[in-house]
Formats: sequence, structure tokens, C-alpha cells
Amino acid sequence: MKNLKTHYHPEVKTLENKSVFTRLATRSISIQGDTILLLYTARYEDYSLPGGGLDLDEDKVTGMMRELCEETGAKDIRNIKPFGVYEEYRPWYKPDYDVQHMISYCYTCDINKELGASKMEHYETKNGMEAVWINIHEAIEHNKKTMASSDKKGMSIERETFLLELIAKSIT
Repeated sequence: MKNLKTHYHPEVKTLENKSVFTRLATRSISIQGDTILLLYTARYEDYSLPGGGLDLDEDKVTGMMRELCEETGAKDIRNIKPFGVYEEYRPWYKPDYDVQHMISYCYTCDINKELGASKMEHYETKNGMEAVWINIHEAIEHNKKTMASSDKKGMSIERETFLLELIAKSIT
């Protein structure tokens, strides 16, 4: 799969003499016209692609489908195609490692417009996460505004906004 970008968080100056934890994840890209299925998270005031960490030895496509169903209630997932890989190095705030190396495998897919019930994890619900169909350009502008002016922004907003801009270019 094509590498879309490798991003280093500003706090990660070097990997030399650092312990690095690698986390494999997937991201789902479901588009219908100019609308895209995203997750809005109230805590961070941002839009992100559905997705998350792979279970140990889980197939990437199986994990992508599992995460998409859990977070959005997506039905009839089909036409799955690789879009690219986004790698990032960011601070790890637990005592066992210094840096997290997140590798996100992104896939496009078609799904039904109507969503079923989601099965979000407790922290996702607590953070005010909800699945929404939104115009991709509105989501990009919203994230850019959050990056520029909000103290609530999370570490993933740069990744998500980069990916959304890349996706928007690919559909025009």
C-alpha cells in the first residue's frame, strides 16, 4: 500500500535512544457524492475517519470492517480498496514507552447510506463521538478552524485533516 505521509509530532525530536511502541490501525473512507461518513467528537471538536487499532494478528480488512461497524453501524460493506498508509510518531504518555509509532491503513469502501446502531466503547461515548454524513469540504474547514483556534484539539486532527484533504482531491 502506498505511503501517503510520515508525520512526526513536534515533541518527537528524535527516535535515538527512545523506546517505541508500534500500533497498527485502520481508517475507513465511505463517500456518497460530496458527503463522507465521519465521526464527530465533541471533546476534541473534530471530524475523523472511522477506524481504530487492530487486534493482535487481525487481518487489516477484517479489522477495518469491524471498526467501521462498531463505530458507525455501517451495513453492507463492499468494494473495499486500499487508499494508502499514514505513519506518525507521537509522544506516548505511559511509563512503558517514550514514543508511539501509529501506522494507519486506509481503505475506501461502499456502504448503505442508512446506518444501524453503533457499538462504541465507553470512552468514545464519553468523548461525545457520533457518526455523521457530512460534506467533506465542511468537515475540512471545521477541522482547520479547530486546529487554528481551539485548545481542545487532539493529536489526531493533523492526520485526519491531511487525509480528508487528500480524499477531497481524489473525488474532484
